[in-house]
Amino acid sequence: MRVFVTGVAGFLGSHLADALIAEGVEVAGCDSMLGGDAANIPADCEFHEIDCTDRVAMQRAIGNASVVYHCAATAYEGLSVFSPTTVTQNITQATVATLTAAIAAGVERFVFCSSMARYGTQDVVPFVETMTPKPQDPYGIAKVAAEDLIRNLCDVHGLDWVIVVPHNIVGRRQKYDDPYRNVISIMANLMLQSRRPYIYGDGEQRRCFSHIDDVVEPLARLTTEASVVGEVINLGPDREFVTINDVAARLAEMIGVPLDPVYVDARPQEVRLANCSADKARRLLGYQPHRSLDDALDDVVRFIRQRGTKPFRYHLELELETEATPATWRRRLF
Repeated sequence: MRVFVTGVAGFLGSHLADALIAEGVEVAGCDSMLGGDAANIPADCEFHEIDCTDRVAMQRAIGNASVVYHCAATAYEGLSVFSPTTVTQNITQATVATLTAAIAAGVERFVFCSSMARYGTQDVVPFVETMTPKPQDPYGIAKVAAEDLIRNLCDVHGLDWVIVVPHNIVGRRQKYDDPYRNVISIMANLMLQSRRPYIYGDGEQRRCFSHIDDVVEPLARLTTEASVVGEVINLGPDREFVTINDVAARLAEMIGVPLDPVYVDARPQEVRLANCSADKARRLLGYQPHRSLDDALDDVVRFIRQRGTKPFRYHLELELETEATPATWRRRLF
């Protein structure tokens, strides 16, 4: 079996490729390198440096693959309010171009990695797959639009489809010099430089974080599992529902620095409470996380110590700079 993974130089895509290769699967993949790292690409992966919006190049690269995992994304939920063109183009347009290429290449199954941003603010938590999506930022809106396009085109052209909703994944290889995303990695990179972490709002936003190992294992099963076809599946823990303040405190203790965060204005459109039920993943995929939040934090800290701390790279344009734009980005405070 040949499997094609988009975003294979990124965090999730590279780990997924590793897992599939370990199972004896032939893996090819692509990355635009906008957020990828060449060091992440598995040695046994056929690699193509392509932007997913390039439909013709994508069709050639996909070749005779049976399954496509679309992991590539500009996963910038908060930034999407201020750089909506870049983010939505690399979510919705990239997805429809990749899917069109996959259909034309004769792929049998398309697995889409969506986001818990699809849920927005709901009346209750945890979020379950039967809830009507209420995305409240361009990133979440783009993900839901991509999901609708996948259902429509796959049903018309006879492809199996699966929509997976991994959420708040952390661990080794996650970018930690990106000021726009990955809250744990940002805080760890700052603290390891003996700098104060920044916290948006009061820090009482609550999240569940997923260790990369616990996400990749069930994700890799989607190549052949019959029961998942036509399903939306949350993938991530529904325990250890913690505040950002608590995460910062655990990191400070682990690194051995005093906790003295800088509180700044809340980011527009940020969801206050966000966690997903994993019941469906347990039923269909036998999902059972084995790694705790502390394991994930330790993984991030060890990785940054091994690679060395880095200055933050403001590599994406702020398309909209207004009074609502966070000062951390406008003034490059990280």
